[in-house]
Amino acid sequence: MLTLHTETAEDWWEVEALYDLCFAPGREALSSYRLRDGVPPIADLCLVSRDEYNAVAGAIRHWPVRVGGDPAVLLGPIAVHPTHQGEGLGAFLIQQAMDRARALGHPRMLLVGDAPYYGRFGFQRLQDVEMPPPTNPARVLGAALCDGAWDGVTGQVRQP
Repeated sequence: MLTLHTETAEDWWEVEALYDLCFAPGREALSSYRLRDGVPPIADLCLVSRDEYNAVAGAIRHWPVRVGGDPAVLLGPIAVHPTHQGEGLGAFLIQQAMDRARALGHPRMLLVGDAPYYGRFGFQRLQDVEMPPPTNPARVLGAALCDGAWDGVTGQVRQP
């Protein structure tokens, strides 16, 4: 039995420990972290799943960014504890966050990731959107949370 709630200050250390467990050392050196420096996450889109022992099973965070002059939501990081991988928890967290972002009126979401995995959620390669280097352009993906949200949106991704 898993529960889902919006991340609180009390969750922070456990969520950070999960990210440290699931990602390589130095994860904060990635270019996407430069977009997060000094910017608070979108609290309503930071979700934590806990298991029957009240341990963090998965977590997802989102950050406000701008693409050119347009607002967007940057998905990530997302992690699922190794003991819960393969259960569909990552997909559940993504879908819940996308539904919440849509309900809150966010028009578009982007991430850096694998198109075959994220494509099932509606993410597609963004041809004219540039993440800070050294990001592989083929991994810059976006999903429209409302019709036409990415139409004409181009430029560099930067802090809001």
